Amino acid sequence: GGKRWGLQGSDITKNRIRNTTYRQTMKVYTRTGDKGETSLVGGQRVKKCCQRIESYGTADELNSFLGLLMTYAKDSADHDSLTRIQRTLFVVGAYLATEPKEGGYMPDISQLSEQTDVLEREIDRISEALPQLRHFILPGGERAAAVAHVCRTVCRRLERNIYSLIDDGATVDSSVTAYVNRLSDYLFVLERKMNCDNGRDDVKA
Repeated sequence: GGKRWGLQGSDITKNRIRNTTYRQTMKVYTRTGDKGETSLVGGQRVKKCCQRIESYGTADELNSFLGLLMTYAKDSADHDSLTRIQRTLFVVGAYLATEPKEGGYMPDISQLSEQTDVLEREIDRISEALPQLRHFILPGGERAAAVAHVCRTVCRRLERNIYSLIDDGATVDSSVTAYVNRLSDYLFVLERKMNCDNGRDDVKA
């Protein structure tokens, strides 16, 4: 019963009501996007092909590929790092999905600069254990490394999309572009590490 889990009966009732309401009100489909428009975080309606949607949609795509990469990551430290990156990237996506307006809600990105520093430390740590890079390399080798390359290129596309959004007149905090840029660098060295960990050399171009 409720006492076993440290809950009072009234709390359980409230939770059941809350969960029931959630199930009744939250649907996967809304039919509001059937004509090529969608809502931003603040409720503004925009076309699905607009640059803001392209930007945070690419952040979502990258996060999905990172999830795939994690299924191949054997090193627990890499797995933990990728989990942290996924959570940070989710915040980046939420920020990009929000149209800034005076007095309006904006996702908290105050930790982005710190997370960029974390990425730089990870890049330095990984690079110290890798052979010196003396030539261009091709995507490939171990499956994990190949997927890391896919993540890297999607990350680069995300960066380009953000700058296109800025060129369209949007304001994007510099901590966002710095984080995304550093993330692509991290994914490059992670790819090399994943090949090295499995006894594979870089695929020379």
